[in-house]
Amino acid sequence: MSKYDKLVEEILQGKSDKNISFEDLCHLLQRLGFAERIRGSHHIFRKQGVEEKLNLQRDGSKAKPYQVRQVRTVILRYTLGG
Repeated sequence: MSKYDKLVEEILQGKSDKNISFEDLCHLLQRLGFAERIRGSHHIFRKQGVEEKLNLQRDGSKAKPYQVRQVRTVILRYTLGG
């Protein structure tokens, strides 16, 4: 099981939303086919066929927990990540 498979599993379980690395989350979204655009401190992710736009910001070295929940919702809604 790869690092990103473990990360998807961790996100889907929803037990540690506060402990997801911001960099790992950004790399995961890129691996899932999202295009990243950076505007200041905002990392905006878009993907063809996905209505939602994901706007992520750092909270130190971690991703903000509510944004991890948004990513979980998109992964489940569009059955991304295998």
